[in-house]
Amino acid sequence: MDHPQHVPVLLDRVVALVAPALQRPGSVLVDATLGLGGHSAAVLGRCPEARVVGIDRDEQALAVAASRLAFAEDRLTIVHAVYDQIPRVLAELGLPAVDGVLFDLGVSSLQLDDERRGFAYAKDAPLDMRMDQGSGRTAADVLNTSSADEIAWLLRRYGDERFARRIADSLVRERAREPFTSSARLVDVVRGAIPAAARRTGGNPAKRTFQALRIEVNGELAALEQALPAAVDALRVGGRIVVLSYHSLEDRLVKQVLAARAADTAPPGLPVVTADLQPQLRLLTRGAEKASDAEVAANPRAASVRLRAAERINASTREVA
Repeated sequence: MDHPQHVPVLLDRVVALVAPALQRPGSVLVDATLGLGGHSAAVLGRCPEARVVGIDRDEQALAVAASRLAFAEDRLTIVHAVYDQIPRVLAELGLPAVDGVLFDLGVSSLQLDDERRGFAYAKDAPLDMRMDQGSGRTAADVLNTSSADEIAWLLRRYGDERFARRIADSLVRERAREPFTSSARLVDVVRGAIPAAARRTGGNPAKRTFQALRIEVNGELAALEQALPAAVDALRVGGRIVVLSYHSLEDRLVKQVLAARAADTAPPGLPVVTADLQPQLRLLTRGAEKASDAEVAANPRAASVRLRAAERINASTREVA
């Protein structure tokens, strides 16, 4: 099988962060966003004792990854699922704990490069944007059935779009004339709704609208909100979690979850701090790490990445608000 072009972001740094936890025979890394398998290929190649459980909702990507990772198929388990289903997946595989979890969030190279999927605003395509093409509403469904208020909220919340109201009103007017079916028409309507002065900078004026629709269609933030605590809970002591985020909402959520689990929750002056009040995690990164200028030049998709990582240091569990 021919493999689509795929350059994994921060590949060496990711492997360096997870490798210390994958040295024992039978150690397990959950690649919660397997995609085209670039990060997992490096882990399987450089950590010969480790096995990978690769999860993805995109069946097309899973087929490509299975081919790419065939060199280590005896150490690979591929699962069609969304990453918020990690507890179910691990229970079905009989894995009470794992040694690493990796999230490489956002849209994959395959989804962007396949113009039939409708993710890319630079190519005309059906307005789909579903990562799992077998279920759920499409982007066209969202645009053609949501109210102007709902569309404006999505654009502000998930796209940080300054002109959300203007765009939403234009979309509702245009769909009354003809329902939306193609990405090119969506781009044209968005461009026409944004003031000319604002269109001169910042790239394609539709990029924030496309991001917001993609997040809504795939329920990405809701799934991540469930998946991150579950991933931490699945780690054994010494296990590591690494997360690559590509926009501020994702990164903020990752920061909050890891910081909460790395905090000491004991009341001041408590003479004996029980294990359930001690930190569960030790942060491995100071803030969010970015790609180098050299990597961004070689792989422009790395420009917005933010990497955070942590190590499980306490087996006790606790409720974190």
